[in-house]
Amino acid sequence: MHATPPKATRREWTGLAVLALPCLLYSMDLTVLNLAIPHLSADLRPSPSQLLWIVDIYGFLLAGFLIPMGTLGDRIGRRRLLLSGAAAFGAASILAAFAASPAMLIAARALLGVAAATLAPSTLSLIRNMFADPRERTFAIGVWISSFSAGGAVGPLIGGAVLEHFWWGSVFLLAVPIMAALLAAGPMLLPEFRDPHPGRIDLASALLSLATVLAVIYGFKHIAAYGPDPQALAAIAGGLAVGALFLRRQHRLADPLIDPALFRRPGFGAALAVNVLALFSAFGFFLLIAQYLQLVLGMGPLQAGLWTAPSGLAFVAGSMAAPALVRRVPPARLIAGSFLLSAAGFAVLTQAGGSHPLATLMAGYLLFCLGLAPIGTLTTDMVVSLAPPHRAGAASGLSETSFEFGGALGIAVLGSISALAYRKLMAGPLAAAGLPERAGDTLGSTVAHAAALPAAQGEPLLAAAREAYTQSFSLAAAICAAMAVAAAALAWRLLRNAPMAGGAAQAGH
Repeated sequence: MHATPPKATRREWTGLAVLALPCLLYSMDLTVLNLAIPHLSADLRPSPSQLLWIVDIYGFLLAGFLIPMGTLGDRIGRRRLLLSGAAAFGAASILAAFAASPAMLIAARALLGVAAATLAPSTLSLIRNMFADPRERTFAIGVWISSFSAGGAVGPLIGGAVLEHFWWGSVFLLAVPIMAALLAAGPMLLPEFRDPHPGRIDLASALLSLATVLAVIYGFKHIAAYGPDPQALAAIAGGLAVGALFLRRQHRLADPLIDPALFRRPGFGAALAVNVLALFSAFGFFLLIAQYLQLVLGMGPLQAGLWTAPSGLAFVAGSMAAPALVRRVPPARLIAGSFLLSAAGFAVLTQAGGSHPLATLMAGYLLFCLGLAPIGTLTTDMVVSLAPPHRAGAASGLSETSFEFGGALGIAVLGSISALAYRKLMAGPLAAAGLPERAGDTLGSTVAHAAALPAAQGEPLLAAAREAYTQSFSLAAAICAAMAVAAAALAWRLLRNAPMAGGAAQAGH
């Protein structure tokens, strides 16, 4: 007979509120810079290449350092790593806010990415140890997931409001009071946990892990921007080759960076795969919706941000509902049903070009967000619960990396397919307007070229561009709907016999 796990006290629940702070900031910093780009471009005058690095280097290094930082937290202490990362994040934010040159801002964004990589695995692995009761832990992870969703939703709104009154660097200073609060409250409310027998840190494994993730993520992002050219394919192939070397090394080491035994636990690898599939659809489509609102429906950035905010609320609602639902519905069935709900949302989005485009868009958008939201909570709970407590940091790093891979893959694949369909549909209208093919590379470039033409030529071209984008948008939605149905079948097949957390055993199979 198993002993009843202890319930969390007021200290743990207050500590959870503290852990939510860096999660909010983590996702805010991924989105808030987009609004500041016009302002910093006018001030610092970066080259196109420098501007690309300013935007991308944060996400690159964040993704690359998640696994090493998760394992480092197991060894040196998760609270210690979290607070060190918080201090570094605050300092790098000040450096970014007052950057006097593009190179200085790139360096500050790089430091922000490395510091941010300490936040997610540290917070998640602390939750694993703070909440021993499975049901309480599932609820706590729902709060953790919701914090990311809330940060992504309010980031553009807060950033837009700040930029109305202050200079571009002010968006980075938003992090400073949040990190200061974490540093003040963390030592009092967060317990320390570490592996009692950590072994030595294998630097070669850390470097191989970093090279694998950076190369593959870079390749996917390059495909999203320029298509599947040799440079992108070489980066992905090289990253996978390095990844194979990394895995071989883990099997030979006494103290591996990632314990291969984790993947022999039933459901562990399947939960990571389901994470990737869910994030593939979500991140890939967020980008398409933002462009649809602004370039097809003609909204400004702030108005588009206001219309996308409800999606964050839908993610929060779905994430917070997951702990209650999983007590009544077997987890594999709940995950499969969530994918089917998201498939229904994507099916609605295929009709976005009808007579009520905004209403159709919002209905489909909210449906797929509500469908995908519980999946993140449940699979994250599975990953950290299936890992032994002393490996929670490494498992958390793997979970977060699967999110990053899924998002990058979705943006690359869906972005490439929709761009290819758009260019094909625009070949005729561009030729009729006497414009080169490159004018139809993106909807944004076509809109700019149409604005420079006489109205008799520009207006038909603009109408054709919006119709072409709507058709490519519908194609991407149909692909996501089909993928969600396939993911539902896969989740049901792979997860129905896996040991589940969150009190799910009571729900039966």
